[in-house]
Amino acid sequence: MAQKLGQTTAPDLFSPFKMANFNLSHRVVLAPMTRCRALNGIPGPALAEYYSQRSTPGGFLITEGTSISPSGPGFPHVPGIYTEEQVNAWKKVVDAVHAKGSIIFCQLWHVGRASHQVYQPAGAAPISSTSVPISKRWRILLPGGSHGIYPKPRALETSEILGVVQDYRQAAINAIKAGFDGIEIHGAHGYLIDQFLKDGINDRTDEYGGSLANRCKFIVEIVKAVAGAIGADRVGVRISPAIDHMDATDSDPLGLGLAVVERLNKLQLEFGAKLAYLHVTQPRYVAYGQTESGKHGSEEEEAHLMRTLRKAYQGTFICSGGYTRELGMEAVAQGDADLVSYGRLFISNPDLVLRFKKNAPLNKYVRATFYTQDPVVGYTDYPFLGEESKGNQALSRL
Repeated sequence: MAQKLGQTTAPDLFSPFKMANFNLSHRVVLAPMTRCRALNGIPGPALAEYYSQRSTPGGFLITEGTSISPSGPGFPHVPGIYTEEQVNAWKKVVDAVHAKGSIIFCQLWHVGRASHQVYQPAGAAPISSTSVPISKRWRILLPGGSHGIYPKPRALETSEILGVVQDYRQAAINAIKAGFDGIEIHGAHGYLIDQFLKDGINDRTDEYGGSLANRCKFIVEIVKAVAGAIGADRVGVRISPAIDHMDATDSDPLGLGLAVVERLNKLQLEFGAKLAYLHVTQPRYVAYGQTESGKHGSEEEEAHLMRTLRKAYQGTFICSGGYTRELGMEAVAQGDADLVSYGRLFISNPDLVLRFKKNAPLNKYVRATFYTQDPVVGYTDYPFLGEESKGNQALSRL
């Protein structure tokens, strides 16, 4: 299904690809997405069904953000991977995915200041790089379904940071114990690592603040620790230098992105092995709360940023953020990305890969059921191709 460009055959979304030691049969990736279905932080049968539904032979899935420690969550009922019970529960999910022939990475997540006392051990303040809260422009989803104001966080003491790095390392070890093929370090979208990276948030005066080199120190230490524990080829990194989600702004997004890429390239040389991939969110995806609206920059500027990072990074490059089938085909054919991850379209189309192959119509997603706790509605009840007549409970119950 490859396209002809002049005399050469360009790859497309359905061309095979070798990512680290993994042989992928296509380039459509399940993006990590918070779904709030892991009751009390434990992945249950609903998660096994959800991920299994979206598995294809030689396909690649990335889990929802999975908390690395008890202080990590900022949403109701998100899974963790810091207890034995969680690890054992994830094994069943991973087994279901592997039974379908897919590869699955666990996204390691700490939300930092994007949390609330209700999610914190003993009702403590959330931790961050800063003691400045997220502005009232944003609201946090609380356990009862209402939205609240983000509280004032507690800036981590310099001496505490190594402990958080170790939490990432242990979570990665736990993920491999659970059978995951690898992990993705979530360094994007205004969460803890991004709170260290962005100069619009990081106001520290120690060796983790100020200069670009200092702001990159936290993510470098995490990548080193995690790769040292499970192997570089099992580690992916996600960044979003140009995304301002939850006040995560930077005065020079391209410079920040290049600084991270430069350090990842250097680490790969030190490791003597490539990381599994770098995953970058396209700037056109800017989320405002729970709405569809967003600020759009110029396409030229956005394309320049993504292409510059793509050319600078020495390894597999995944792009995400508002991609359609056509935009994904174009990105791969033009060499702007090796793989394309899809979020919302994969929520409502468990067989998205097949639908893309056939260029078939897509189910519409229902945003109102993205973050509910129902194990079926808006989660595992979206119809497969040819089953549309059965209807969709998520739609029929609204």
